[in-house]
Amino acid sequence: MSKNIRFSNLDRTKIVEKLSNEEFDLVVIGGGITGGGIALDAASRGMKVALLEKNDFASGTSSKSTKLIHGGLRYLKQFDFWLVKEVGSERAIVHKLAPHLVLPEKMLLPLIENGSYGKWLTSIGLKVYDILAEVTGDDKRKMLEKKEAMKLEPLLPKKILKGAGYYAEYRTDDARLTIENIKTSLRFGAMAINYAAVTEFLYNNEKIAGVTVKDGISGKEFNINSKYVISAAGPWVDELRGLNNSKKGKRLHLTKGVHLVFPHEKLPVKQSVYFDIPDGRMMFAIPRGKITYIGTTDTNYNDNKDKVQTDVADAIYLISAVNNMFPSINLEMEDIISSWAGLRPLIHEEGKSASELSRKDEIFTSDTGLISIAGGKLTGYRKMSERVVDRIAKKMEEDFKLKTKKCTTDTIPLCGNDFKKFKHVKKYITEIYECLKDDGFSEYDAWFLVTNYGKQTETILGYYQNRKEKDNATRLVLAELEFGIAHEMVQNPMDFFIRRTGRLYFDIDGVRNYMEPILAEFNSKCGADEIQLLAWREELNKELEEHSNFSMNRV
Repeated sequence: MSKNIRFSNLDRTKIVEKLSNEEFDLVVIGGGITGGGIALDAASRGMKVALLEKNDFASGTSSKSTKLIHGGLRYLKQFDFWLVKEVGSERAIVHKLAPHLVLPEKMLLPLIENGSYGKWLTSIGLKVYDILAEVTGDDKRKMLEKKEAMKLEPLLPKKILKGAGYYAEYRTDDARLTIENIKTSLRFGAMAINYAAVTEFLYNNEKIAGVTVKDGISGKEFNINSKYVISAAGPWVDELRGLNNSKKGKRLHLTKGVHLVFPHEKLPVKQSVYFDIPDGRMMFAIPRGKITYIGTTDTNYNDNKDKVQTDVADAIYLISAVNNMFPSINLEMEDIISSWAGLRPLIHEEGKSASELSRKDEIFTSDTGLISIAGGKLTGYRKMSERVVDRIAKKMEEDFKLKTKKCTTDTIPLCGNDFKKFKHVKKYITEIYECLKDDGFSEYDAWFLVTNYGKQTETILGYYQNRKEKDNATRLVLAELEFGIAHEMVQNPMDFFIRRTGRLYFDIDGVRNYMEPILAEFNSKCGADEIQLLAWREELNKELEEHSNFSMNRV
C-alpha cells in the first residue's frame, strides 16, 4: 500500500482511486488465507499486486476452520504421504513466521478398545509422521500407557482406554493469520480492499486483461487493469470459472464442517484431544482461554454458500460424540454458547465420500488465462501460494521478459512478529500483564492481546492510554476497534467482533457487553448514522442468535 494511504476504511476512496488508475501485474480474487498468501508471495517477489474480497477478509472458509496448523495425521491412513510431509514441514515454518499467532499445542490421541487406531499402528504412524514432518526434540511423539494418559486427561473413559499417542501440533486463529498475511503484503506495495466483488472479466485479444469490480460500500463500479488474474475464491471458484466460460473438467465438491463452543468448565479438558467417534471418524476437543471447542463434521453441501449454518442435527451429532468419549461430561444442547460452520472447497472425485476426498490443492488455467486454485489445507497455504505464483512468474518472463525474485515467504515475519522464539512471546505476555493488572485486567486479557496482535499490542495500548472512558474494559475494547479501523480495514461491527477479534466464537458475552459502545464508536469515528447503526444492531443480534441458540424449537 502506498505510504500516504492507510489500510483503513477512512482511506477507502483513495484506495479505489489508485486501483482504478494504475495497471497491475496481478489481481488476486479472494481475501482468504490462500489469497492473502498469494498477495504476499507475489508482492515480495516484486510484482504489483491488487487483492479483492467480495465480503470481508477471511469471511468464508478462512474464519471457519478447526484453527489448527496441523500435519494431517489422518492422511497417513489414506497413504497420502506427500500431503503429510508438506503440511507437516510447513507447521514449523508458519510458527516461526508468527510465533504469537501460531501456538504450540500438544495433542493427545486416546487408544480405545475397537478404536480407529491400535497401539502398534499408532506408534508406527506417529513415528512416520515425525520423520515426514521433520519433527525434532520434545515435539517428537511419545506413546503413553493407560495410567499416563489418564494423568494427562482425567476425563478419558477409564474402562475402554488402553493408552494414548502424544504428539505436537499448533493452534492458530485462521482469520487473524489471514489479515496478517494481507497486511504484510502491503509492506511490499500490494493494494487490498474488502467488500469489492468482481462482476466481470476484462479481455484483450481474448485474454484476460483485468476485472470489473462493484464496490459494496459506495455501490459504484470500477475497472482494474492487470496482466494476470488469479482466482483464490475458495467455495466460489467455480462461479468465477463460469463467469469466464471455463468451467469444464474438474469441479469443486463442497463439504460442511461444524464446530461447537462450550464454557471450559462444561468441557474441562486439560489439553487438546483427537478422538474416535462411533461412526469411525475422528474429531477434536480443543481448550482455548475461557472456552473449549469441538469439531468437526464432514458432510456434502449444496445449499447457499453465503449463509452456512450449524443446524440442530449437526449439534446433536457432535455432542453425542463428545459424551461417548468423555462419559462423565453429559453435555446438552443448552450448554452450547457459540458455534461456527464453514465449507471445504475440495476437488470432486467420483465414488468418494466427503471424508475420503483428497485435501490436495489443484490449479486450473483457462484458455483466456484465468488461473484458479482450489482445495488444500490451512496449514499448506504458503506452499500453495508459492506454486501458483511460480506459474505467474514463469508467464511474466515468457510474455513480457520480466524476471521476478524467487519465493522468500518462508523467511518473512508476519505483522506483529518481533519475536525470536516462542519463549519470548510468553515473556511478552507477562510484560503486558504487568502493564495492565493495576487497571483491573487479568492474565487472560494480556494473553488475548498478545496472541491476537503480537507486538502490535503496544499500538493498541497507546490508543488505550489516550482514551477517556471511565470503564477500563470498555476503554481497551474501543482501543482495539480504533486499531482495527486505522490499520485493518474494519468496515463494520461484524468485521470487528467476528474476524478481527474472534469474540463471537471465543468470548460471545463480550459481543453482548460491548455492542453499544462499539456502535457508538462507529458513529463518532466513521460517521455511521442512526439508520446504519440500527441495521448493524439487528445484524449483530441475528448473528448472536444463529450462533448460540440451539433450542429444539429453533426454526
